[in-house]
Amino acid sequence: MNVLVLDTEVYSNTGGQMSKATPRGAVAKFAAGGKPGPKKDLAMIAMTYGNIYVARVAMGGSDILTVKAFLEAEAYDGPSLIVAYSHCIAHGYDMAHGLDQQKAAVQSGHWPLLRYNPALARQGKNPLQLDSKAPSLPLEKYAYNETRYTMLAHSDPAAAKESLELAQAEALARWRLLEHWAAMPGPGKPEEKAP
Repeated sequence: MNVLVLDTEVYSNTGGQMSKATPRGAVAKFAAGGKPGPKKDLAMIAMTYGNIYVARVAMGGSDILTVKAFLEAEAYDGPSLIVAYSHCIAHGYDMAHGLDQQKAAVQSGHWPLLRYNPALARQGKNPLQLDSKAPSLPLEKYAYNETRYTMLAHSDPAAAKESLELAQAEALARWRLLEHWAAMPGPGKPEEKAP
């Protein structure tokens, strides 16, 4: 089974309601004061099972790696999950700039690109491949291109500042964790059993 999740970070089909995928500090329906907690990380949750091909992609971050993830997911002998960053009108910017905003999400560390392929572990290799570089753009430069974040900055600057600082720290911590996991050696090839 191959599953594609188009992650808009809100319940888009119900008019932009807050969901577990809504990032900290984003304003949405039922989160007028900005979402107080972090975003649920579906890709990281799925990787813990160990037998699911998992990818987090963004066309604006890398169209080549997005296509590569789709090909790998299709070729994988088992379930696969691709979580794709999907810009949405509820984010509050001109959708003509969607791919640029996706690139900023990747560069800020908000949306690190990765591929987790359990078939690599069976070959003795590390199954996690971190495809994006270390965050090079302050989260603010990504977030404050979108009305869902600037609304809170206008209505409650102190809360927006605190949310942004927490979200920035979370993005860096997530990056460090992924970087650490991706640098770990693979499990090694399974030893052949004696006859």
